[in-house]
Amino acid sequence: MSFSPLTSACSSLGVKSSSLIVQLGFHTAENNKFPGAFVSSPKRTKTKKFSIACSSTDPLLVKAARGDPVSRPPTWMMRQAGRYMAVYRKLAEKHPSFRERSETTDLIVEISLQPWEAFRPDGVIIFSDILTPLPAFGVPFDIEEVRGPVIQSPIRFEDDLKALHPIDLEKLHFVGESLKILRQEVGGHAAVLGFVGAPWTIATYIVEGGTTRTYTTIKSMCHTAPNLLRTLLSHLTKAISEYIIYQVESGAHCIQIFDSWGGQLPPDMWEQWSKPYITEIVSVVRNKCPKTPLVLYINGNGGLLERMKGTGVDVIGLDWTVDMADARKRLGSDISVQGNVDPAYLFSPLSAVTKEIQRVIKCAGPRGHILNLGHGVLVGTPEEAVAHFFDVSKSLNYDGSSQNHSMEESKLG
Repeated sequence: MSFSPLTSACSSLGVKSSSLIVQLGFHTAENNKFPGAFVSSPKRTKTKKFSIACSSTDPLLVKAARGDPVSRPPTWMMRQAGRYMAVYRKLAEKHPSFRERSETTDLIVEISLQPWEAFRPDGVIIFSDILTPLPAFGVPFDIEEVRGPVIQSPIRFEDDLKALHPIDLEKLHFVGESLKILRQEVGGHAAVLGFVGAPWTIATYIVEGGTTRTYTTIKSMCHTAPNLLRTLLSHLTKAISEYIIYQVESGAHCIQIFDSWGGQLPPDMWEQWSKPYITEIVSVVRNKCPKTPLVLYINGNGGLLERMKGTGVDVIGLDWTVDMADARKRLGSDISVQGNVDPAYLFSPLSAVTKEIQRVIKCAGPRGHILNLGHGVLVGTPEEAVAHFFDVSKSLNYDGSSQNHSMEESKLG
């Protein structure tokens, strides 16, 4: 399949909605009333939790991740459960500890389902943290109100490696339990998403002792103690691979790998210190879970797109600093993409949000695109804007002729 016709059309951003639909092959649910216009779905009614037997049909998001034909772009948001929601803030008042909220099955499930009940996204991601598995392989941590994650015993010398041990998945039982319940709750109506941190990103916390703005300690270690760092990264690679497989076996349809701080490395350094370990994870997971799509997201990934593709993942997550049309040109048509509306757009008038969704979807094309933000939902984001984002995305339908056109191009390509 090829996206070149859509990519070239995307360069003309001043087109009217009617022109956009003709070029992209979109129809809306209200097409007869508003021909050639993007419209929001009718008002949603909040519904209570429900349990449905798992459908034999893959969720829309999984199909899009694989590049299969879909009826519309599936949509979810990074950090879609969190402080911007009043219901979450109310729960957090009763349970002020983040560790408690993210390590207690009932609370994980409740928080994960809050956006599902409010907005019906196409992906329900487990409420957790990339640091959650650390204690399970020998790295205890705390989360302080002001400083954030704190690791009292960072790993910076050979002797520090003695604290590490194989991952004990029993200590992460709440993750597995939560994923099983989430799978039952959403049934086949949405994809259940798990996630992990990439080895380099996890290592930045373990080496630096917490968050950092400079990454000087771990970057220096690349040159002063490369064997130590490689040993740490190799250990993390094995643990994270097992953790992904555990999440899939517990019910996750899809896994996102967050190499959040990979973008802090120069591209040649990322090629050496991050890519090989992600590639190894992908290989191990593919062997055990060949049907599970893997998404790779890096904050600030504009200089890494081609290298990211080389890891073998199914989907490249794009932050908002990358132009979607440019990403499509650079990545080619044989891999799916996710993103990439600027989260700050959700503070703009709803009409601006609609136009940006239209632009991103148009540039992405009708195959292999998962609509998302280019980063997580920001604190203070109006819930109305989040609801509008999902409403607009669900009002769209890819025209069958557009799908067939892409399939024919795929055969020719």
